[in-house]
Amino acid sequence: MSTVSLVTADELLALPTGMGKRYELVAGELRVMSPSGWRHGQIVSNLHSLLGPHIRANRLGRGFGAETGFRLARDPDTVRAPDFAFISSSRLPSTAPTEAFWPGPPDLAVEVLSPSDRTGEVDEKIEAWLDAGSQAVWIIDPGLETVTIYSSRTEVAVLTAGDTLQGDPVVPGFSCRVDELFQ
Repeated sequence: MSTVSLVTADELLALPTGMGKRYELVAGELRVMSPSGWRHGQIVSNLHSLLGPHIRANRLGRGFGAETGFRLARDPDTVRAPDFAFISSSRLPSTAPTEAFWPGPPDLAVEVLSPSDRTGEVDEKIEAWLDAGSQAVWIIDPGLETVTIYSSRTEVAVLTAGDTLQGDPVVPGFSCRVDELFQ
């Protein structure tokens, strides 16, 4: 009989990250994340350059880059790292958290799909973000050049080139053309 040794968020933090390995933690189980390709990185950069200035100029809260861990559950621990995250000013504590991983979910979690992503894994991430309390999850698909917006498990909208991506109500006032993300 084999037993699985669960990993904690603190143990995750102590793992070496060399050789292109990144990790997420799902219910105490390590998930190895492969490095992203150039197209993925380009889209994430476009997203940051569009959302970041809007968030700062309007003092809406804080944006977080890829690799930022959010602790979504404890005992066993779950730590996920979206490609972009946003937390509104109203949810920011008056003093910075002392934990290495942000305690709780962001208001908005954005995932850019990679060729290695499997449908079941993506669905699991969407459910994890929403179940933990994220108000919205955006899934950006470079192959189809679409943005799928999940406001809940049942409220889903798919946007394509020519459509306008709007951040309301999570990122008030933000909008851009979907195709701007893929240029």
